[in-house]
Amino acid sequence: MNKQVKQFSFMFLAIVILAISINMFLGPHHIAAGGVSGIGILLESLIGIDRAWVVMVLNGLMLVLAAIFLGKKVFFRTLLGSILFPLSLRFVPQVMLTQDRLLSVIMGSVIFATGVAILYRIQSSSGGTTIPPLILEKYFNINTSVGLLFTDMIIVFMSLYVFGFEEFLFAILSIGITSLVMTYIETGLKRRKAIMILSLAHSEEIRTALLEEVNRGMTLFDVRGGKNNEPRDMILTVIKRQEYPKIREVIDTIDPNCFVIVYEVSEVHGLGFSYHPIQ
Repeated sequence: MNKQVKQFSFMFLAIVILAISINMFLGPHHIAAGGVSGIGILLESLIGIDRAWVVMVLNGLMLVLAAIFLGKKVFFRTLLGSILFPLSLRFVPQVMLTQDRLLSVIMGSVIFATGVAILYRIQSSSGGTTIPPLILEKYFNINTSVGLLFTDMIIVFMSLYVFGFEEFLFAILSIGITSLVMTYIETGLKRRKAIMILSLAHSEEIRTALLEEVNRGMTLFDVRGGKNNEPRDMILTVIKRQEYPKIREVIDTIDPNCFVIVYEVSEVHGLGFSYHPIQ
């Protein structure tokens, strides 16, 4: 029960974030960057029907398609989000927070990407145009990302007809920003530095000093030099960004000629890097 309540809370938060992005940033500037919300913005401008009702009807149609072609599991997984999203669009105020269109597109896209990333993290969905790509994948073996891109591009090109060339370009920009931010959120929130240390004569001293100064775990590898085939000890450790200057100072003090490789790690979990609540 606690897990379900937590998942529902995250879903509700994510969908409200999506509604804020649409009603306060993208919608007021006529940016239809794909999805049923994009269709809602287009039809609202064309025939005057509130975007929330458009999204409700479209999500209902998508749910019918999901039930027919994808089965009960996908239907029930998308049911709640399909209902909550248009309700959120109805109750979140439609206001223009900034007159600057570029700033609004950037902020709206970042906020939208955050909401979608939360939904992906809890394996949920707001329904809508996420359904047709799943159908195309099941029956025509078309990758879902390709199907979703195709669906969104149709909506974006519709904005070229409805709103004009400038809004069309801003819609493409919005899709690009959303994609980049989602990628960073999915793989970048736990970025760390990994360090490989190879000292010819001071490996043990460096290992001891690192344990005392930084107290990070490390892994020792038995390696061989490629030139002379001599055995070497290599140290691998993963650290937080703010710990790197201290480690660099320790290494340079002990062995200024030490060979060091530093690279970014997209995510680290466990062994001192994950938050564990008090039980």
